[in-house]
Amino acid sequence: MDTNQLQIIAINLTRRCNLSCEHCYLDADELNTPSANELSTQDVKDLLDQIAQHHEGTMIVLTGGEPLIRTDLEQLCSHGKSLGLMVVIGSNGALLTERRVISLKNAGAMGIGISVDSLDPARHDAFRGQTGSWLKTMSGIEHCRKHQLDFQIHFSITDDNHHEIEDIINFAEMSGARVVNFFFIICTGRAESVGNISTVNYEAGIKKIIECQNKYENLIIRPRCAPYFKRVAWQMAPESALNRISGQEGDGCIAGTHYCRVTPEGDVTACPYIEKTVGNIKQQDFQTIWNTAEDFLSLRNPQLTGKCGECEFQKLCGGCRARPLAAGKQLMDEDTSCGYIPHHGDIIEPVTDFETANLIWSDDASKKLNRIPGFIRNMVKKRTETYVLDLGEELITIAHMQQLSAKRFGNNLPWKRPQTVTNSDSESGENP
Repeated sequence: MDTNQLQIIAINLTRRCNLSCEHCYLDADELNTPSANELSTQDVKDLLDQIAQHHEGTMIVLTGGEPLIRTDLEQLCSHGKSLGLMVVIGSNGALLTERRVISLKNAGAMGIGISVDSLDPARHDAFRGQTGSWLKTMSGIEHCRKHQLDFQIHFSITDDNHHEIEDIINFAEMSGARVVNFFFIICTGRAESVGNISTVNYEAGIKKIIECQNKYENLIIRPRCAPYFKRVAWQMAPESALNRISGQEGDGCIAGTHYCRVTPEGDVTACPYIEKTVGNIKQQDFQTIWNTAEDFLSLRNPQLTGKCGECEFQKLCGGCRARPLAAGKQLMDEDTSCGYIPHHGDIIEPVTDFETANLIWSDDASKKLNRIPGFIRNMVKKRTETYVLDLGEELITIAHMQQLSAKRFGNNLPWKRPQTVTNSDSESGENP
């Protein structure tokens, strides 16, 4: 994978929000008071133009605050679609009226991530800072399902709700979601006052997520902001080459390597939880920032210190870089939320191109690969090659891609809209 291929960019369109969530990294709640420096419609369009010019198939996440407050959201979705970009929205779901869902779908939005933090309405409402928000979000989910706008469920894990992991997966499956993303909170913004999940519950939560990945065949189930996922997956199945894929290949931390964030004022940061600005798109070309920012270059070739620098899983995991910063330390310092004690053994090396060099892609499989959107193509390529390597075979065929797709995605390929919902008869898959 190219070192600086931008796969995903999150654009915080506004700090305004209809809710006041206790874990918000933007500290957003000024519903009717836009920032004087808030990105204009043209600012965002210009950014999308630059991304499309240099990064084929990048996924654009339009978020906030609450992006549905922006009256130009449909215009931005339409512009992104016209450029060949995959545009999705991150929302709390409470403003997803039926009319808005239809409007967003018609404008070209490929999907929407909806936050549900508990199946207990009172707990969700308390977390989100507004009574009745749970019912509004449930209504928004129903509108998406009715009008076939793909949606994901986003669940922020805390010590208060970690026991709901499988319940929320069951809910997501029953409601017709495509993906469940589990976010492990980083203490920035208002989340500085929110107790982070304990080390014990963190580890147990990751194990439960891995177990559920193999159990629920029609859902993509992913931990977010939890690079230790790579270590736990390897420990659960060290014989699997699939578990030796580096986290920077897509299922670990990709901040500054394949992902970044733009604030409502145009500042560029490595991720939403890293507040340090490396440039501003109103003052500098985005591609220049992406290619030359010192912190981004450091993240692409990390020189870890402390416990992370001694860990045998440093090339698979690498720890969260936002957490040491949130604790007042440096970017490359150890991740203080990880409870693992390094054994000072040999570093576990990720699967390399050398190991897969003898594999041959059939013409049909190669054509199929090239039809996959750019933001996920390289990850699919790496996974398919590693899967075939695990099988001890050399020729990669469409059948291999279908087998791995069924194991990893069931019937819900993330880049295709479903025609009908059926039960998958595929086998449960490898761990990550």
